[in-house]
Amino acid sequence: MSRPEPVSSREPVQRPEARGIVALSFPYQVAAAIALGMIGVLTAVHLAMVFLHVAPSNTVSKQYGKAVDDWIYPEFEQNWKLFAPNPLQQNIAVQARAEIRTKDGGVSTTGWTDLSAEDGAALHGNILPSHVDQNELRRAWDFYTNAHPNDNQAGGLRADLSERYIRRIVVMRLGDGPKKAGSTVERIQVRSATASLKAPPWSHEKIDTGTSYRVLPWWTVVPADRTEADR
Repeated sequence: MSRPEPVSSREPVQRPEARGIVALSFPYQVAAAIALGMIGVLTAVHLAMVFLHVAPSNTVSKQYGKAVDDWIYPEFEQNWKLFAPNPLQQNIAVQARAEIRTKDGGVSTTGWTDLSAEDGAALHGNILPSHVDQNELRRAWDFYTNAHPNDNQAGGLRADLSERYIRRIVVMRLGDGPKKAGSTVERIQVRSATASLKAPPWSHEKIDTGTSYRVLPWWTVVPADRTEADR
């Protein structure tokens, strides 16, 4: 009499379910691989552009500077550099004046108002200074000078944006007084006053500490400037 065969207690081995790209059909696997490859290339290009933007001036950044700027601005602007620059050795004050039309039809020109000094006064002794007082005017002027190196005639989107930005800041700063008196700011003019800092006592360096001015042309105030300033 034959013995019955023993019954195996082992359960059949189940293969793990495929996940991720492997679970897709072959055409979708190819499409996913291409998409991931494109994302990787785009990420590498972006990182390279940011690196060239924040790195010190070099042969590559000089040769492809326009392409780097077109990629970075305005969405990816970086407010830092890879290596710390030399400390600022100048005081730069942004000043403005306005041409006012009074309610009786007369026209007058105000004196120069030191907007940077107003910001400094707002910061002095303030333990919680606002971001506006600290950075708005300074960054607007940096934006403008970077887009208009010397001749104030640079074209392009950044040049136009920088002009509108600083123009609306000035209208906001100078417009309250005339508005309360029933007058209107018709035109504005902006200038910078730059003075080099004195050399420290231990230095024998001779530095001209006289003030030089960069005077911008008169700008006509448009309705959009007043709308933005009233917000």
